[in-house]
Amino acid sequence: MHSSYSWDGFMFTLPLAGGEGAHPPADACDFARHCSNLDFFALTDHAETLLPEHWEASKESLRQCNARAGDPADPDLVAFTGFEWSQAGTTPEEHFGHRCLIFAGSEEDELPARAIGAGAKRTVQEDLRGMMRGVRYLQPQAFGAYTSFADYLGALLERPVCDPGVDSRELPPDCEEVAPTPAELHEKLDQWGVPVLEIPHGTTWGTYTPIGSDIARHLDAEVHDPERQRLIEIMSGHGNSEVFRPWRPVTIDEAGNRVCPEPTADYLPCCWQAGEIMRKRCGDLPEDVCEERVALAREYAARADIRPHQVFPDAPMEDWLDCNQCRDCAKPSFGYRPRESVQYAMALSRDGEGADAGPQRFRYGFVASSDGHTGRPGTGYKQIERSMMTDGVAAPGLVVRKLQERRRRMDTPDMPLEPARRQVGILGSDMRVQSFLYPGGLAAVHADGRSREEIWQAFQRREVYGTSGPRILLWFDLLNGGDAPLPMGSEVRMNHAPRFRVRAIGSFEPKPGCPAWAGAGLAPERMERLCRGECHHPSDVRRGIRAIEVIRIRPQRHAGEDVAPLIEDPWRRFECGDDPRGCTIEFSDEGFASSGRDALYYVRALEVPSLAINAANLQTGFDAEGRALSITPCHGEGREDGCPAPIEERAWSSPIFVDRL
Repeated sequence: MHSSYSWDGFMFTLPLAGGEGAHPPADACDFARHCSNLDFFALTDHAETLLPEHWEASKESLRQCNARAGDPADPDLVAFTGFEWSQAGTTPEEHFGHRCLIFAGSEEDELPARAIGAGAKRTVQEDLRGMMRGVRYLQPQAFGAYTSFADYLGALLERPVCDPGVDSRELPPDCEEVAPTPAELHEKLDQWGVPVLEIPHGTTWGTYTPIGSDIARHLDAEVHDPERQRLIEIMSGHGNSEVFRPWRPVTIDEAGNRVCPEPTADYLPCCWQAGEIMRKRCGDLPEDVCEERVALAREYAARADIRPHQVFPDAPMEDWLDCNQCRDCAKPSFGYRPRESVQYAMALSRDGEGADAGPQRFRYGFVASSDGHTGRPGTGYKQIERSMMTDGVAAPGLVVRKLQERRRRMDTPDMPLEPARRQVGILGSDMRVQSFLYPGGLAAVHADGRSREEIWQAFQRREVYGTSGPRILLWFDLLNGGDAPLPMGSEVRMNHAPRFRVRAIGSFEPKPGCPAWAGAGLAPERMERLCRGECHHPSDVRRGIRAIEVIRIRPQRHAGEDVAPLIEDPWRRFECGDDPRGCTIEFSDEGFASSGRDALYYVRALEVPSLAINAANLQTGFDAEGRALSITPCHGEGREDGCPAPIEERAWSSPIFVDRL
């Protein structure tokens, strides 16, 4: 969860983004306690843009939040301190992605003196500062707000970078501490020696993940840290990162060149669509010239790591149809990168180091998160007010439209442009992303109590699960792995058929408004600003569970083995009859012993369909042959228009890892 101390959180407060003003860390505490009624949350502002005074203020604000939680052994809320290491390579070779660092303790000796970032993109900050200095004259009624943001960006640019050769504990408090790679990040965390979780986050999100990125490189010995990397985010307000798909936005030929693949029934590459856009612009061009430019457009788009739509920056988003999107995913991430997905990661293996070492694999437990930028953790309790519950913004106003038009203008519309490979910035974003922003997911734990220590131990055991937002209850146990059942997250070695039990209970139907207790201790105007009159307010009627799906993944025997046949989704499906009392099933894998392979199993519990914001994404229209013809993006006209559509909300258990004895 981000506050306005993150650069993008600050930007979302501004009028050009339809912002409602600042949301400091205290808002996250009050929202979690009074609006979403959470048991715990973590504040993870972007480390790269967290000024020293903001880091200090965040730590103190969360301490005050915890101090008001009552008995530490049974608090009403636990606030964890953290930051997001927001690395985003502009090419696949440089990319590691975002990681949320969450610390066990909250006192000064339990936290680093500075947030540790991957290194700020200073050209972006400089461009934004210049833009803010201009916009304030176009919207003089908000002159002060834009000036404050420009000054904040200036303070970031003026910060000295810490000496990379000095131990993290010996550095001055006011420098920018940078760890460009996971290896350097882990070295600095080792120096502090405090308990911390490092959670890969938003892995399939194509907005910042270059085409061709592959999470397999995270198994490299110098960057893999299984003790800290015990959990992975499977869902957030930026989408679902669960599933693997065999399609790719580009392929690689024998010479190492990128090649644009043809469309399939379930996937349209943006590089291919770039060629179709060019074809419609050929006009009176000779046929051979037209075909050359079609090929050139596809080549340029295939080489564009992040923003293939910049081949034709003046093209309306509708021209790009649903290219580079997962058509059969539930609430997918925008610009889906399947080789950064959770399923793909869990299928990977590398040879371990040493004669007796077993294969090196990811052993992640699964969680979900909000990842909102307005200090509102746990927004998935109601599918209302898109501008409040998601990071979606309303249709741009006149000022932003003029800036966008100027940036997108093409002098020669019938000649494709080659986007710079390292191109970053705000105005060049693909606005189709607005149809892929959702109320956030939730992390759930099976803990012995509500205390910070008990929740932390559940994280460490991987006895955790994630949901797409609703408070679905889920249990998943191995029944014959020892003297007692073993819960989700467990590892076991056995040579006979594993037998499992799953129990799922649907979430409560929400009631309108807020419960009477929710406003206790908050001024009415603050309650209205944070919750807008709508809180987690469950009825006594539960939604039914439609089905339980079992996913079996049998990890690679060796690096390079094709992962597609190793991921069985679903391997088994059990219908539950939409029973509001829940669903309990048992199953076994009779083929485990004879398969000669290790396996992991996790379950997905599906609720009966309910309406959800952006659940239909681009609402693609197809012809009789299954070709995409049109899209209807979610423009977000007004606070209430969230483009709701029915979907089966879901919960994902952490895996149970069953290795051969």
